[in-house]
Amino acid sequence: MGIVVNIYYTGTDGNARKFAEEMESSKIAAAIREEEGNLRYDYYFSIKEPETVLLIDCWKDQQALDKHHASPMMEKIAELRIKYDLHMKVERYVSDEAGIPEADNRFIKK
Repeated sequence: MGIVVNIYYTGTDGNARKFAEEMESSKIAAAIREEEGNLRYDYYFSIKEPETVLLIDCWKDQQALDKHHASPMMEKIAELRIKYDLHMKVERYVSDEAGIPEADNRFIKK
């Protein structure tokens, strides 16, 4: 079972983008990607909402996510959120072990 957490960071004056850029340039994001159980940690920029950045954060299981939340990394992230005055909307999904149904596969070009 994988856990996917979508975090939408919203700010003003390009602060969400600056936050994501600092997460990358400071190597915090790279360190998170190296944590045991992390499957994905990627930022995406919205065309429709230029003041919003989406983080797709995937973990092997709840234990891995809990360990991440208890790590010193979270304090650094919180400091950057405050620095850039960001607001968050969070969505959480648990992966479907059955995978993509065959009926849906016909719409996916591989």
